[in-house]
Amino acid sequence: MKGMMKTNPAKLAAAISVLALSTTFAIAQTTAQQSSPAPQSQKPTAQPQKPGSQPAPPSSLGQTNAPQKSSSPNSSKDLEAVLAQMDKSSEGFRNAQADFEWRQYQKVVDETDIQKGTIYFVRGDRDNKGKGDKDKGDKGEKGTEMAAEITVPDKKNIVFAGGDLKLYQPRIDQLTLYHAGKNAGDLESFLVLGFGSRGHELPKSFDLKFEGYESIDNIRVAKLTMTPKSQKVSNIFQRVTLWIDTARDLSLKQQFFEPSGDYRIAIYSNFRLNGKIRDDVFKIKTTSKTQTITPAQ
Repeated sequence: MKGMMKTNPAKLAAAISVLALSTTFAIAQTTAQQSSPAPQSQKPTAQPQKPGSQPAPPSSLGQTNAPQKSSSPNSSKDLEAVLAQMDKSSEGFRNAQADFEWRQYQKVVDETDIQKGTIYFVRGDRDNKGKGDKDKGDKGEKGTEMAAEITVPDKKNIVFAGGDLKLYQPRIDQLTLYHAGKNAGDLESFLVLGFGSRGHELPKSFDLKFEGYESIDNIRVAKLTMTPKSQKVSNIFQRVTLWIDTARDLSLKQQFFEPSGDYRIAIYSNFRLNGKIRDDVFKIKTTSKTQTITPAQ
């Protein structure tokens, strides 16, 4: 059974690709464009807590994962050193598996929704080419693949492969399929943001500011604040902050700030690098009664 729903392809692509999202809210936002936003000046009445939700903490992170400041930024040379180290570390990156916690804060209701699970990245063949492969064509090559298995509070599966973005919700047996099409390249660039991405690719899309070194779980990380150069992207996220473990070219934490005052936080831990990843994590298992929804483009 197939259906169509209106959506903003750019917003859906950007929101899901950055991975620091609550999938439920990402889909809800794309279908609520015709609704009038709630007035910011009105204080909503108290509402019962939803499963997987909790009042927003005083700060963006709890004490367990709160970054500990270790040094301050110095000059543009420090930023260049961070980007160069990311470039070097990215050369050995093939794939990654990690546990995640995604936090979506909504200012209007002063509430934070939390999702937890496991995420998988596999760098595409085009990105893995060596110097001797420059003259080879792209025929048959695989692009970047990503899969996320959400287990808390409800089971959901997200897969990006072959230029298609899929969200499967087993509880309601519904599959949302988005064909990235001409946006596939932009989508892939966001997918690898902080996961084996080359440091000097970042200034092409963002204005960067090095905020110094901090410590997360006793790991030294470089804090980068990034302002999108694209107006289309900045309408979705005003700025993005990454806490990068430059030695492994991995983002341990990401925070995305929206114009509305909402923000999204992603915390990643228990990384497994360049190991064997099951092929079936990039394949969604549906049923004979699954409802498929394809957003209008």
